Amino acid sequence: MSTEITPQPKPTVSIIGAGRLGQALAAALKSCNYPVLAVVTRRRGSAVKASKRLQDNPVALTPNRLASLPPTDLILIATPDDAIAETARLLSQTLKTGKGVTVLHTSGALASDVLDPLRRLGCETGSMHPLVSISDPVSGAWSLQYAHYCLEGTRKATTVARSLVRDLGGQSFTIKQKDKALYHAAAVMVSPHLVSLFDLASEMIAACGVRKRDARVAFAPLLQSTINNLKASEPQKALTGTFARGDIDTVRRHLEALSLKKFAAAREVYKQLGLHSLDLAKKNGLDPKLTAAIKKLLR
Repeated sequence: MSTEITPQPKPTVSIIGAGRLGQALAAALKSCNYPVLAVVTRRRGSAVKASKRLQDNPVALTPNRLASLPPTDLILIATPDDAIAETARLLSQTLKTGKGVTVLHTSGALASDVLDPLRRLGCETGSMHPLVSISDPVSGAWSLQYAHYCLEGTRKATTVARSLVRDLGGQSFTIKQKDKALYHAAAVMVSPHLVSLFDLASEMIAACGVRKRDARVAFAPLLQSTINNLKASEPQKALTGTFARGDIDTVRRHLEALSLKKFAAAREVYKQLGLHSLDLAKKNGLDPKLTAAIKKLLR
């Protein structure tokens, strides 16, 4: 005789901050059968708009109506970083009790201590930052379901966050509270700084007579092939091109081409990244004498 196991109901969720990330989170969690009870934004029109995108039409609130927040198991704060502390303060003044409530914020740079007013109230507090770029709520909801998440906070909060990430189909890792800023700086290097690097390269090729729009299309496959290499290999094995080979004459020509004043920023970036590329190439067996000669040229 078989015994059917009744699935446990998902925690109820309220989301504070309905920008691109907040809306994407709401849609992604809804698709995983998490009941989204409320959406809170600074402007009621935005809250209503975000609410209507979800089938259950959760309560749409503004921050001055936080006292009307329905009893919720999990509160996600997806506001800009500079609004998280104030949101925590307001919540701590309006929640009747923190018992049984988990509060997670989605900031990459801030640790869970920004939620201390809620922790003192009895809430389990933590942070849950998705390592994915969200430029649109619709496509972002799909991206969130396969992302890696950085978790940090109380033991219970990280357990709740880990379960949520697992339900989304993502993967997670935890870090210490003191390391949150360093973690986020690393994430900025990989994504926003990559966009800036791409734009610098587009300006350089535009000086050759190629339109930046065409450069973007031309560079995209190169960028994708590099990402594919990084997925398959360690960085030193994925490194290709001038510095991987130790082409010192090519480096000289590059530096000469970048000597114009308008390329001053690109030249400095080229030199700093070149030095690190040489360190990778050395790990991969590049002649130490050649490595030293190119480093001297870059410095």
